[in-house]
Parts: sequence; structure tokens; C-alpha cells
Amino acid sequence: MNDRLYLLKIRLVDIEPEIYRHFVVPAGITLDRLHDVIQIVMGWRDAHLHGFSIGAKRYIERPESKEDGADEGIFRLGDLISEKGKTFGYLYDFGDCWQHDITILNNNYVDPESRAIVECLEGQRACPPEDVGGVPGYFEFCQALKDSKHKEHENYKVWYANFPWYDGVFNSETYKIEKVNCELLKYLRWSRERTKSWGIKDS
Repeated sequence: MNDRLYLLKIRLVDIEPEIYRHFVVPAGITLDRLHDVIQIVMGWRDAHLHGFSIGAKRYIERPESKEDGADEGIFRLGDLISEKGKTFGYLYDFGDCWQHDITILNNNYVDPESRAIVECLEGQRACPPEDVGGVPGYFEFCQALKDSKHKEHENYKVWYANFPWYDGVFNSETYKIEKVNCELLKYLRWSRERTKSWGIKDS
């Protein structure tokens, strides 16, 4: 298994000012685990379908046929793309169509002070809320929150109060990196290998 670290930049397409994160993962991470990490560093809630596009190939969770794409769980990132500066795609929520670009900023990242193989180093701006209606809906959402006279102002405030990442108060310029890295450490701990599987019968 490749034990090098990749420094990646992920950004949401078609949104300005840019919503982005810089984060580190092992080159040997499988795409299904990369999806988990992306959900945490971005601030999504893993409530919708997703897929990766690397070159001309598509990778998704548990495809039902070859036409759907390849199974993301059996491929490691470093086996599919390794060159510094290369970019690949990640699509979250096939309804709202949140397209992300992911770029390899460094394909052999080293930080002697880091104690985690998965870590977020930098991020700007809050993740849009789930089910807001994609990029057009997000722009309308932000405008409504800024304008107390907007017909949806109060409805959006109440609706967003149920979202966990920003303590019920949405600020499009806020990104809480300490909270994100705490969640990443929990994810690493909880997803560790176990002696026994979930199954009643172990082979």
C-alpha cells in the first residue's frame, strides 16, 4: 500500500468567492473513504448519492452494472491519479448537482509536526446547506438571509437552525477548521480495523 500523503484542494464549482478546503490524505486511501473525508471537510451530511470522475471513468458506491461506473470501494486514489497538479471531479447530490474539483497540490506531502494521516489544513467559507437547490438556490438562500424583508427570510432562518455544523446560525464566511479536524480524528478512530466483523459468522 502506498504510504505517501497527498495534499489536495477541493473547491465547489461555479461559486464565488470560492468555497474551498486544503486537506491531507494517504495516497493509498480508497475512494469510498475519500468520500467520507470530503463529507467531513466540506461540511456535507452524506445524505445523497455521489460519484467520482477520474479521466474518462466514473466511480460510484455499489454500482448495479458496468454502465453505472466502477465500484469506488475497490480503488485507491494513488493507483488512479498521482501527478502533481492533476484535477479530478467529485459530484455530490445528483439533484442539486454540487460539482467539486479536486486538485493534487502535492503528491508527496510531508509535515513533521502533523500527527494524523488525514487532516484539514485550510478552508474558506461555509458549506451550502443540504437541499437548498444547487448553486442558484444557494445564491437565493444567501440573499434571503441578508434581507430581513425577503419573503423567505424567517423560513430560512428556522430551517437552517436544524443544521449542526454552524450551531444553528448560518454565516457564509465562517469555516470552523478545529471542529472539522476533531470530526476527522473521530472518523479515523471509529473506522479502524476490528478483530471481528459485523457479521454473526466470521470466516
